[in-house]
Amino acid sequence: MDTRFGEFRFDAATRQLFRAGVELPLSPKAFELLRLLIEHRPRALSKSELQQLLWPDTFVSEGNLPLLVSQIRAALGDTANGARFVRTVHRFGYAFCAAVTDPAIAPPPALVAGPMCSVVAGTRRVALCDGDHVLGRDPEAAVWVNTSGVSRHHARLRVSGGDASIEDLDSKNGTFVRGERISGLVPLNDGDEIRLGLLVLLTIRIESPADTTETQRTTGAQR
Repeated sequence: MDTRFGEFRFDAATRQLFRAGVELPLSPKAFELLRLLIEHRPRALSKSELQQLLWPDTFVSEGNLPLLVSQIRAALGDTANGARFVRTVHRFGYAFCAAVTDPAIAPPPALVAGPMCSVVAGTRRVALCDGDHVLGRDPEAAVWVNTSGVSRHHARLRVSGGDASIEDLDSKNGTFVRGERISGLVPLNDGDEIRLGLLVLLTIRIESPADTTETQRTTGAQR
């Protein structure tokens, strides 16, 4: 199964997820959950059905499933409120809600013309679409940070075209940009460091999806 939705391409055969040609990391179980949701779209799958499909004949905590959904949403830049791709069905389960095309019969989508925004946390990179994205310890947060010094809804990162800004959400330990504790909405630049509380360091990246290699010219005769 090789499908496209939005700016993403999902290849079940090679077990890869791409955004504008860039591969996005997913854990094996998160990848399998996304495959199940896409294959059964638009039908909503119950939590019990998903648990049986993902962990057959094995008892697992009910909290594992929301964590996998959070991984998928983080990779897709999706959120629980106003979901573009993975919809929460209250007190039931989840459903894939985006339109899907087959690359074999449809041309690839055009690259996003404007810059792309992402948050880098160690080796993890979370791509963010236009809109508001919560950073915090809540598993439903767009950028999930499972650290005790971080509030559940710690900060909000706003993306609009090529611009990004951040504001603290009255967190206990504060949000810092370029080493300074912030108050109100603060604009961000490519490469800025964001610190949540005392320990969690993130980096904001704003870049073009179609960066070109500069052509170098020489002066004088070549030998």
